[in-house]
Amino acid sequence: MTALRKKQTPSSGIKTYHFLPRKYGRDLLLDIGRIETLKDFVRDSTPHTISFYEIMFIESGKGVFELDEHRTTLAPRTVIFTSPGQVRRWRAKEVRGYTLFFEKDFLSLFFTDELFLYRLQYFHQYASPTGLKMPAKTFERVFELARSIDNEFNQLQNDSSHLLRAVLYQLLIVLNRYYADTYMVQADTQIHPDFLRFRLLLEKQFASHRQVAAYTRMLGIGATHLNRVCRQYGGLSAQQMIHHKLLSEIKRELRGTRSVKEIAYSFDFSGP
Repeated sequence: MTALRKKQTPSSGIKTYHFLPRKYGRDLLLDIGRIETLKDFVRDSTPHTISFYEIMFIESGKGVFELDEHRTTLAPRTVIFTSPGQVRRWRAKEVRGYTLFFEKDFLSLFFTDELFLYRLQYFHQYASPTGLKMPAKTFERVFELARSIDNEFNQLQNDSSHLLRAVLYQLLIVLNRYYADTYMVQADTQIHPDFLRFRLLLEKQFASHRQVAAYTRMLGIGATHLNRVCRQYGGLSAQQMIHHKLLSEIKRELRGTRSVKEIAYSFDFSGP
């Protein structure tokens, strides 16, 4: 069975797939399946987006996976991270592995931390890679966690959501540590709250606010402080993060069916 709700097509012309929460007869905002067999899982070259989070564990495959401007060459022991809204496209064949996907509320409602997913270095990325090649021993560790989630779905019980949430939490932390080591970024999830608040605000306000002053005013902090925490935890200045986000969204729109003039108008530019 599928855990993806029927698609809808936004103004950009790119289809969006949504999570189907009651696949198992209850509200369970997490699911897992095999990439090669999951129904409604897009495996062709059609550009599309998803409205939830996804982690793919690649056992084998040939070609590349495109995620916004990032291209990940498929190879055994590759892990790929997708955040909501990113434009995806397969240029690959013979792909095998797990796809694990979930809504943010699966974690945030339990841990009462709406910023938790922003603490992880591999989600909501504008500049750093969205794919990760892992050594055999490390990949087997995370793959076994994914397999245990799959096994639990094969024998769901009343308390399964608690076990699944615990395993997912462990998996996310292990992946964050290895991602941070690989790309030499901040590994500790205890990131300064002002940086997390800025990232969350940027996701919502990037189209209408493009200057640091607007964000410092909304956050109630100074520009020097914001730039310091952005460089410490993101490796970029606040203005660079704004530019990266805006550029990423423009490139995303260019993959759709709208004209350059229409895109320029939607971003309030004076001309195409």
